[in-house]
Amino acid sequence: MIPLDVFGSESVAADLLEQVRWRDGVTCPRCRSDQTVRNGSYREFQRYLCKNCDRTFNDKTGTIFAHSKVALRRWLFSIYAFLRFNTSLRQLQYEIDVAYKTMHRHIERFTRALDAPSLNLVGPVEIDEVYVSAGKKGRERDRESRSRGLSTRGRGSYSSDKPPIFIIADRGTGQRYVIPAKAADEPTIRLLLADRQQESLTVYTDGFRAYEPLEADDAFDREYVVHGDGEYADDEVHVNTCESHASLTRRWLSPHRGISKDKLTQYLRAFQLRRELYRKPGRDALKHAIQATL
Repeated sequence: MIPLDVFGSESVAADLLEQVRWRDGVTCPRCRSDQTVRNGSYREFQRYLCKNCDRTFNDKTGTIFAHSKVALRRWLFSIYAFLRFNTSLRQLQYEIDVAYKTMHRHIERFTRALDAPSLNLVGPVEIDEVYVSAGKKGRERDRESRSRGLSTRGRGSYSSDKPPIFIIADRGTGQRYVIPAKAADEPTIRLLLADRQQESLTVYTDGFRAYEPLEADDAFDREYVVHGDGEYADDEVHVNTCESHASLTRRWLSPHRGISKDKLTQYLRAFQLRRELYRKPGRDALKHAIQATL
C-alpha cells in the first residue's frame, strides 16, 4: 500500500526519517558519540546536542537530505516513485514541481549513496552478460555523435559505448547480482566469482569463450549450453534466470533514455535496491530505501 500519509505531511515524513535513522539510538554524526540530548527542534525535525563535541545536529544532518530546499516528503516521494514505478526524472520533475536540474541532482545524490552489492556466492551459480548502450550522455563529446544506423550488432565494449553488464544468479541463496564491467573477459569473470563459500564452485554458463578457462581450474566446475547449437537448457544446466533478469535490467534503463556510462553503476545499484524491496509493502519499502542511503 502506498504510504500517502508520508508524502502528504512533512511532520510524518520527519518522524519516519527519525525512526529509521536512530533505530539503534542517537549518535553524533560528527564524533560518533552517543552522549546526546534533545535540544529543541529545527522546523519539523528534532534537534540534538552532543555533550562530547558540544555541537548541535538534527535528523537530516549528514544525510543526503541535508541542506536541501526541497521538502523531505517530496524527496521521499521521488525516491519511492523512482524505485517502485521506475518513473523517469522528467516525469518526477512535474510530479513534485521542481526544476529538472534539481530533480536530476537529487536522484544522482541518492544513487551515489547506495553501496555496491556484497557477493558471497554459495552456488551453484549462473553467470551471463548483457550489453547496453551507454555513452557520454551529459558530457561534451570529443567527436560528432554517431548515427544509430551505423551501430554494430553483437558483443560490445566499454570503449565503443556498449559496456557489458554481468548477471549472476546464485541458486543457493536466490540472490541476483547486476554488475557493470569494463570488459567481458576472463580476469573480470574470475574476479566476480572470487567471493565464494565453496572451494569448488559449480558454474553454469553459455558457450561464450571467455568462460572456457574455468574448465581447467579446479576451483570451478563449469557446465554450459551452446545457444548457437540450439541448446538452451539441459536439465539444470541453463542460464535462463540470468537472461530473465537481464530483460528486467533493460526495462529498468529504458525510461531514462540512454544512461551515461559514467553513471551506469549508480543506476544499476538502484535497480539492485529495487529488487530487494520488490515484495515489501509501501512503508517498509520506503524505510528500506532510506536505510540504504544512511
